[in-house]
Amino acid sequence: MHYNRLRFCYNTYMDKDCLFCKIVAGEIPADKVFEDEDFIAIIDIKPVNLGHILLLPKKHYRNLLDLPENILDKLGAHLQRLSLAVKLATGADGINIGINNEPAAGQLIFHQHSHIMPRFTNDGFKHWQGKENYTDEDFKQIAEEIRQQL
Repeated sequence: MHYNRLRFCYNTYMDKDCLFCKIVAGEIPADKVFEDEDFIAIIDIKPVNLGHILLLPKKHYRNLLDLPENILDKLGAHLQRLSLAVKLATGADGINIGINNEPAAGQLIFHQHSHIMPRFTNDGFKHWQGKENYTDEDFKQIAEEIRQQL
């Protein structure tokens, strides 16, 4: 498949300088809410709302673009299960799932992690604003370019 050429392939078992690798190794304490052989989920210490958690693979991968297929398969199931648990535990009105990939998208820690954020109707959290200055031709052209990359 063509998408393999896009993968960054930074994966290693651990990165000695990575904050999340240190958490996985038990060198830095964290409030774990879930753990299996491939993932842990921890409480985010700078939450959007109380109950905001981070799901991260135990092995070091830079971001979503670097995850192998077997880890991606497990990621989806864990996101669903943990999102429901967070929603029920917090009484949230909704859930946001966020994954930032690369600095331009807001990634600050370069170990793949998924945010599961409980949301409440009037919590004040703001979403990004969509742009309205594109034409139908712009949409058609970018759709074709994306299809060519698949």
